[in-house]
Amino acid sequence: MSNTEILIKELVEKHGKCRNSLMPVLQGIVAKERFLSEEAMKKVAEFMDISAADVYGTASFYTFLDTVPRGRNVIRVCQTISCDMAGKDEIINAIEAALKIKVGETTHDGNFSLLKANCMGWCHEGPVMLINDDVYTKLTPQTALEALEKYVVSTNN
Repeated sequence: MSNTEILIKELVEKHGKCRNSLMPVLQGIVAKERFLSEEAMKKVAEFMDISAADVYGTASFYTFLDTVPRGRNVIRVCQTISCDMAGKDEIINAIEAALKIKVGETTHDGNFSLLKANCMGWCHEGPVMLINDDVYTKLTPQTALEALEKYVVSTNN
């Protein structure tokens, strides 16, 4: 049994086989492996006795359930109209220039992936970005880049 299969088996045992358990199982896989591989989605379907199409449909619908490999640190910049009006494009431009990647890409060293995301629930504090699970609000290009520095240091230790 592969490490992925062991992880899925443990998650299904923990959360159960009912349809309502699918999200926590998928979230557990992403937390451990940083994305949902095709193999993982097939095994989830097998272990939970549901269709692979149902698993893939759920995985591809939710922004935070990545179905492609991402960097160690995933940057998600809110793309709602509130954040757009507050200057999210300047934030994205600064990050792209600093990391030398475009939205949807990962740095060559695998440290960062840059993505856009729909509403994060911080519309009154925009522009907003998440780096992994950490929320950064009321960003300027400078404060966004300062936030990134914390992750460069932490991954190089």
